[in-house]
Amino acid sequence: MKSLVLAEKPSVARDIARVLGCKQAHKHYFEGKQHIVTWALGHLVELKMPEDYDRKYETWRMEDLPIIPKKMGLKVIRQTSHQFRAIERLAKRPDVKDVIIATDAGREGELVARWILEMIGWTKPIWRLWISSQTDRAIRDGFRQLKPGVQFERLYQSAVCRAEADWLIGLNVSRALTTKYNDPLSAGRVQTPTLAMIIEREREIQSFVPVPYWTIRAKIGSITAVWERHGGHRLFDQDEANRLMTRLKGQPARVTSIKRKRKSESAPLPYDLTELQRDANKRFGFSAKKTLSVLQRLYEQHKLVTYPRTDSRYLPSDMEATMTERLLAMKSGYEDVIAPLLAKGKAKAAKRVFNDDKVTDHHAIVPTDERLDLSRLSTDERKLYDLIARRFLALFYPPHESETTTAVFDIGGETFVAKETAVVNAGFQAVLSKEDNKAQPTLLHLAEGQTLPSVQLELEQSFTEPPARYSEADLLAQMEKYGLGTPATRADIIERLVETEVVERKDGRFYPTKKGKQLIELVNEELKSPELTARWERELEAIARGKGNPQQFLANIRRQTQQLVAEIKQSEQVYKAPNLTNLTCPECGALLKERKTKDGRMLVCSNLQCRYRRRRDPKLSNRRCPQCHRRMEMHEGKAGLYFQCRPCNIVEKADETKRIAAKGSERALLKKYSPANESFGTSLGELLKQALNEKKE
Repeated sequence: MKSLVLAEKPSVARDIARVLGCKQAHKHYFEGKQHIVTWALGHLVELKMPEDYDRKYETWRMEDLPIIPKKMGLKVIRQTSHQFRAIERLAKRPDVKDVIIATDAGREGELVARWILEMIGWTKPIWRLWISSQTDRAIRDGFRQLKPGVQFERLYQSAVCRAEADWLIGLNVSRALTTKYNDPLSAGRVQTPTLAMIIEREREIQSFVPVPYWTIRAKIGSITAVWERHGGHRLFDQDEANRLMTRLKGQPARVTSIKRKRKSESAPLPYDLTELQRDANKRFGFSAKKTLSVLQRLYEQHKLVTYPRTDSRYLPSDMEATMTERLLAMKSGYEDVIAPLLAKGKAKAAKRVFNDDKVTDHHAIVPTDERLDLSRLSTDERKLYDLIARRFLALFYPPHESETTTAVFDIGGETFVAKETAVVNAGFQAVLSKEDNKAQPTLLHLAEGQTLPSVQLELEQSFTEPPARYSEADLLAQMEKYGLGTPATRADIIERLVETEVVERKDGRFYPTKKGKQLIELVNEELKSPELTARWERELEAIARGKGNPQQFLANIRRQTQQLVAEIKQSEQVYKAPNLTNLTCPECGALLKERKTKDGRMLVCSNLQCRYRRRRDPKLSNRRCPQCHRRMEMHEGKAGLYFQCRPCNIVEKADETKRIAAKGSERALLKKYSPANESFGTSLGELLKQALNEKKE
């Protein structure tokens, strides 16, 4: 008898099969003596759509809303049904005794597997592989310590509640808004309050009125001191600032106090996903989605880091014994940092990082014991791995120690303050590559009561500034603060806001569009509030921990759906599509709307029942202009397909492109085979023959 192992992706299934010795490779699975390893392709099963319950829902009508099925049904996703059928056939084999769920160890991974098992009517025993890294060792250890599937029933219930809540609220509210205002309008329990935060910040910026203020600086030899009163250093009255300058001119500075304060700062804890996304955005300009994508490759493909979708920054106590192995695995890339640690014997990380009570489903993101080979990583992978690695290595270094000296001066009865900070011991900061303060100390020679006659005063005018628009790092911090989404979903929510054209990303900052500003006025007040989503997330977490009631949660969601749709139906708000043009649809006569896409601008019919669309701009090709390197337009002329760059006035025929590609292939053949063995000759025909022979072998 054999166990059926269900992984989430083919790449993960391949690794598991290799570790388990499943050497028989088939189209949809791997097989060995004791295991059959197959895979999902992400979700293979999803909640039924409204039209699956009743064909009348294919046409969106306000009178049909809200759509609230008595019992939510499941359906196989058509595009990946071939893989589902393969799993179904494997599950029905008489030699299969149980199933081992090996999907991602989290709420969404549990849902992927359980929905598949529910659709195939699985009744045999269920086991769970729960691991935080994809190394061979982790997989072997995980299979030796399989957990009964019943332990994860609550996690599954939490995942179902999340999916059904998003379906009921998101689908009904989006259909109601779209139908009432005749424009595709999307709303949801996470994306709407996130949009509301961006728009509220925009309102603050637009309503902000700059206020002038003045600061006074005193140059006392090589020392710069700033005027202070009641802890503040800004003067909002120009006349008072001028009077002070007149009164203090020519006055000496007397040192009234010198204070020195030592500060010890411990190394930061390792990353959770949200903080890593924030730092990658600040340091490298990565979007949250890009960070997660690169991180997933480091986890699945290279096996160099632990599970990415975590909200914990702590490690379990049993990991303390693995620290030396992890350091040895990383040594090739961080010799100068790790060598001193290993020279002392057993390297010890900061004790406070090991805390079982603060580890949720997964621990913090740290390097694994897989041997590091930086040459195998792409530039982006190296950057992200370096962030994770240095944050981990900092745990083994002493605290950063600094000393701040504060000198207080009296000039004509007014207080001026000078501060400087010197590094006493760089500690972990040396690992994190932060710059040390190497400025020459200027306050060390001062003594209390000392008088310094050489004083030059400077008056500087500035203006108060509005708050900055949210960067991706800022937005992730706000979403985390208000409990909007989870570490695994926040990146997709941000991209969803951009794709639905309610916000724009410019120079790394988020700007609301006209559509977004109007949408937020149409949406129910309750749905805009971060508190609603935060409450939902707390309830979902309680369900996962066995302290919540899933039936009660979904009953509340159903009542809330009815209330939200009723509010939209009764609303007297007005909406005008911001991207309407003066052009009319040739099929139904409605006005056309302009939409921006990756391939240029498109014109689409504003009538939701009409499917007419056409390009406003020529289609962009992947061919780059040889002069400005922009993507060239594709055109069809009398002589066939051609590429054009309008700004540079360059035109190239498609066959020229093919010829260039062919020449590139020829050069590749010459480079690969000619130097290796000159006996093959150098003609293109002989080189092709050699390439074919190698392929046969």
